[in-house]
Amino acid sequence: MWRKPLSASYRYFECRNGGPKRFWSCPAVGSCSAPTLPARRITALQAQNLWRRQFEEMGVMEPDQSSGYIIAHLLGAKTIESLEPTRLKEFLSQEETEQLWRLCTKRLNRMPVQYVIEQWDFRDLTLKMRPPVFIPRPETEELVEHVLTYLQKKCGSGVGAAAQPTCLEVGCGSGAVSLSLLKSLPELKAFALDQSRDAVDLTRENALRLGLQNRLQLYNLDIKDAETLLTLCRPSVLVSNPPYLFSEDMAALEPEILSFEDHAALDGGKDGLEVIKQILTLAPQILSDHGRVYLEVEPRHPPLIRQWVEVNVEELQYVETRHDITGRPRFCILQKESRTRLDLD
Repeated sequence: MWRKPLSASYRYFECRNGGPKRFWSCPAVGSCSAPTLPARRITALQAQNLWRRQFEEMGVMEPDQSSGYIIAHLLGAKTIESLEPTRLKEFLSQEETEQLWRLCTKRLNRMPVQYVIEQWDFRDLTLKMRPPVFIPRPETEELVEHVLTYLQKKCGSGVGAAAQPTCLEVGCGSGAVSLSLLKSLPELKAFALDQSRDAVDLTRENALRLGLQNRLQLYNLDIKDAETLLTLCRPSVLVSNPPYLFSEDMAALEPEILSFEDHAALDGGKDGLEVIKQILTLAPQILSDHGRVYLEVEPRHPPLIRQWVEVNVEELQYVETRHDITGRPRFCILQKESRTRLDLD
């Protein structure tokens, strides 16, 4: 598995006073030139130190981790720590040096490391990555754990459990959530959709690489296409890490995000709830009885979502808010309840 300090740096959704925490004073994306190729052969360790200094000088975030992951990838490893010290002291070939310069130049110009090395680990999976498909964050691993715990209990209870539990993911991106659930639950069947053709294609590629394609149905659909969505399935769980940034916060995003990732996977509208409201409106129509919705949201959202659902979605009951590992209110859980039961309550 990848170590996570680098990916944790992309937790840009926590806002104070209406704006993201990180602001940049570095040169614009695409304006940085790489150092000249060395005239003599250099070792992997020398190359790492050279690029770490270059990243530091140019204000690239987490220069040590960035150079380390790229060097490790070049040498066929996942982390620099997993390489033998003797390997780092060996000279790079001319071809390796040139490839390293190409990769590090991309990072120098603010391309996220996940895109530079074209893969990243999510829980126990290694997924292919490429722009502009949204890069999964560490918090979303927690979302998967919540859904997985619920489905495991549901399957093991023997009470009201379907012969084959089903899950619908809205906004599949690279496929991280659906594929993780499929890997952990062999009896699960998943349906996933995304409005981005790039995302659907990448999810399909990752599913094929992992041998999970037979239990996954993919659709290039927008959540607004309700009629089509209603004919797909009757899932016991709807899960989504939807776009939830407030539109006014978009301009302050880090260059790695703003210049490379799909804005449609980030921008949730004026209040960050545009797509979330669409999901919650449709949820009672597509979920099986007592089916649940699991959402990853911006920390300001849970009370807003609870209030909006109580007023606007009669057959959906807000169950609880759960916090992420940093203590922020991050996950909303809701459940479909029949009108009769709600009247009795």
